[in-house]
Parts: sequence; structure tokens; C-alpha cells
Amino acid sequence: MPRQRGKFITFEGLDGVGKSTQLQSLAQWLRDRGLDVITTREPGGTSLGEKLRSVLLSSRTAGLSPLAELALMFADRAQHIDEQILPALQRGQWVLCDRFTDSSEAYQGCGRELGKEAVLQLHKVLCHDLKPDLTILMVADLDRNLSRARKRNREQSKLSAEDENRFEQESRAFHQRVLKGFLAIAVREPERMVQIDARDSATVVQGRISKLVSERFGLS
Repeated sequence: MPRQRGKFITFEGLDGVGKSTQLQSLAQWLRDRGLDVITTREPGGTSLGEKLRSVLLSSRTAGLSPLAELALMFADRAQHIDEQILPALQRGQWVLCDRFTDSSEAYQGCGRELGKEAVLQLHKVLCHDLKPDLTILMVADLDRNLSRARKRNREQSKLSAEDENRFEQESRAFHQRVLKGFLAIAVREPERMVQIDARDSATVVQGRISKLVSERFGLS
């Protein structure tokens, strides 16, 4: 019998909303039900991707042009899909990814004001037009998210040489455009992208996400 294709679930939202925590919680919830799960992230997820991540997220590359930023994001994504995501799905694994093309539409298309058309066309050309089976959009208070993300990155910088502060240093207006971009995608593709209220405790949010996934994929 041919192996059944795995499921592809992505997490989206502003920095500081708790995506990484909820992704790992969902991964464990799925593993507890006997499913084979891998977790990954963008930018990153491959050896090349981690190198690109250090360029894209570092405050030392603040002068990177918006078009160069978009091109590097898609270079990362194209490698990630071919090296990690598609092979895992073909093996029947579930793939949980922290950010995907929706982030490029929100951050580069809306935040950088490059427009969604370029992002969607690049996705078709470079990414096999791969669509997640489900996208979880976590939404909370914008100012609280920014404050939390900036604090996290400051603490991270004290513990290591890792610098991932470039996007957090952008203006509030930039992040407002990004959030507006995410919400527009949710309106356009409501079956795929589902909004989750992330303002409550991590445990409450985890319950909302597991309920959504259980109902969507017939899990118990």
C-alpha cells in the first residue's frame, strides 16, 4: 500500500505572540496520539536556511533592501521545501512549521509594502505552490507582542552572540501593516487559515489549538 501523505501545519502571527511555544505543545500532543511529527521553522530548517536566518534577522543587516530581503526569504523557503518539508510529507510525517509564505506576504508584501502579487507569484514559481493543510494564525495585543519579543531578544543576546532583533526594531506602524496583512489572508482563505485568540494563558491557548486540530483531522 502506498504511504499516506503527512499533514502540513503552519503557525503564523506577530513576533512575541507565542507561536514557538504552541507549536512544540501541539507537536507533543500529536506524538501522544501516535503520530510521527517533525518541527521546523522559517527562516531556517536547513543548513543553508540557518545561514540565511543569521543574515535576515540580524540587526547588523538593517540596510538590506526590501527586494533583497524577499529574495533571500524565498531562497530559504525553496531549499526548505525540497530538502525537508516535501520529503517528510511523502514519508507520511506531520510537519509543523513556525512561519511559511504567509509571513512573506504579511512582512514583505504588507510591512515592506511590496504587494502580495510578487509574493504569491514567487511562491508558485519557487515553492511548487505548496499550501499548508492548516494555518494557525495566533492573534493578541500588538503592543504586548512587541514588548515581549524585544525583551526576549535582549535576553537572548546576553546569553549568546545570536542577534535576531532586526524586525523587532521596526516601527509600530510597520507591525500594524504586518498584522493587517495576516488578517487579510485569514479573510481570503478562511478554510486554511484559522485565527486563534492568543491573549489567554498558554494552557488555554493550547486547548483551543488542540481542539481545532482534533476537529479538523478527526483526532481524539
